[in-house]
Amino acid sequence: MKASGSSLSRLRVVSRFSYTLIVFSALVRSALGSEAGLFTFDEPIMGTRFRISLYSTNSSEAKQASDLAFARVRALNEIYSDYLRESEVMKLCAAPAGLPVKVSTDLFSLLQIAQQISTTSGGAFDVTSGHLSHLWRRTRRQMELPTAKRLADALGKTNWQWVQLGSTQQEVTLLKADLLLDLGGIAKGRAADEALKVLREQGMPRSIVIAGGDMAIGQAPPEKIGWAVQLKISESNTIGITLQNCGVSTSGDLHQYVEIQGKRYGHIVDPKTGLGLTNGIACSVIAPNATSSDALATAICVLGAEKGLKMLESMPQHEARIVVPLIQGGETVQSTPGFPAIELIRN
Repeated sequence: MKASGSSLSRLRVVSRFSYTLIVFSALVRSALGSEAGLFTFDEPIMGTRFRISLYSTNSSEAKQASDLAFARVRALNEIYSDYLRESEVMKLCAAPAGLPVKVSTDLFSLLQIAQQISTTSGGAFDVTSGHLSHLWRRTRRQMELPTAKRLADALGKTNWQWVQLGSTQQEVTLLKADLLLDLGGIAKGRAADEALKVLREQGMPRSIVIAGGDMAIGQAPPEKIGWAVQLKISESNTIGITLQNCGVSTSGDLHQYVEIQGKRYGHIVDPKTGLGLTNGIACSVIAPNATSSDALATAICVLGAEKGLKMLESMPQHEARIVVPLIQGGETVQSTPGFPAIELIRN
């Protein structure tokens, strides 16, 4: 999982790679013949900056729709944040071990998805990594690796199988005491999806929501086959792809890493070792929604290219492109057969 912080995940503000939305003409003619303008709004939420771009024929309606979408994200932050002591997830963590706790639909459904991805990835994605995330933040601040005891203590409080979801009721039971949930590897993707859902409900289906490194993408802009986006995958390379009606996320250590005793550690923490990744991997995932792409990008970075691509073989409608640097220089690139054609853009 990613080492998270302020307002869900302060360290993840720049931990994901930057995305650039290619802005088309200010006014374009839609299929219905009316003039649709491109409107963009942004707001700092969840420790990052959410950006909404949408096409509408009415500026006030566009603003109203974006306001409702941002309000939805703020409401989710009150549920998912591990920074807000009174958030719903923190109250769940404070409950006695073994006690079933009735939770909201928003929290229960997100934990269901998280558990599915944990199962599929063999625990490479693990929302019980809160103690590891906190320990790794301390490591980054002090520029020294944790002691064996601290690491063992945090690892002993990490196991996704200790989160039990009720089969008939909307209840969550934490089976071990002092579990600390960290939703930083999935919550921003979910918030982007929910914001896009609000925009669609407000009659703005030609929209895109960017939440740091996660994107929820709606219908294509007028007279276009999709939204043209750029994904920065390394210091020197950015790729451009065209997408619609999906989610896309990129994860890796392009910006967030620390060098200790001559070794580079990324911001993504391996739940099995408790340490930041050292492989320098970068992974872009396209999925039916940003909730899944967010979590899977993290899981594949932990698994590595070979195991990550193998996992996706059983997941239709999921595509990935993985870049791993070579020790002697250069890099290897692997991707699923269905990953869209890219345009390589030199920085």
